[in-house]
Amino acid sequence: MGCKINYSNPPILWKIPTKQQRPRTKTISFSSTTTDSQTQYQNSKLYTVKFKTLSSCKLGIARYPDFEYNAEGGGGTGSGTTESSNSSGEVSVSFDIATLYIPPLQTSTTKFLGLPLPPFLKIDIVPELFRGSINQESGKVDLEFKAKFWFSVGSIYRAPPLVVETVLTSEESKGTMRSGKGERLDELGNCKLVGVATVDPIDDFFINTFLGLPTECLAGMNAIISLSTS
Repeated sequence: MGCKINYSNPPILWKIPTKQQRPRTKTISFSSTTTDSQTQYQNSKLYTVKFKTLSSCKLGIARYPDFEYNAEGGGGTGSGTTESSNSSGEVSVSFDIATLYIPPLQTSTTKFLGLPLPPFLKIDIVPELFRGSINQESGKVDLEFKAKFWFSVGSIYRAPPLVVETVLTSEESKGTMRSGKGERLDELGNCKLVGVATVDPIDDFFINTFLGLPTECLAGMNAIISLSTS
């Protein structure tokens, strides 16, 4: 006796593709900006810059006689860059504000009309910006300087800050009331930087009246600036 098996559903036949799919490729493009920045960095010369303030400085405001100011002990550090192809000797510099210290005007550092400031008077100088250019060939220095000057009388009075912005230069600085002439870097790094700035009124009637704000101020600072390759 024979038996016959019937399939209710026909068998499924799988078709194997004869062509393989081409793998997908992803194109990666490199920005020319990155390459240019790397090239520029490689062609730059890096410097460590040191700034040191000295004695025999002067500060003047309005038409008052100048303050005799001993800024010895102040200074700071920064960095400088110049392109290797630059033959002018000019270095772009920027100082680290966290390291920059300028001694306050007080009885131990400042004289007015030949006499020390009264012990209770103090003017703190808080730098906010110090950057610019130094030419190693000519000795010319131009540095943007911005700082807040805080005037206080002991613990009983503290005025809002006077904001001073100027360019401290080894050349000549002129305003309408004040002017000064600096001195370029010598072979030892000594220089004299001067800058005239306009001081705007603040929210303090006493200071505005006493100083006649707005007015001009003049800074004359002796310093040593040194550059060394990193």
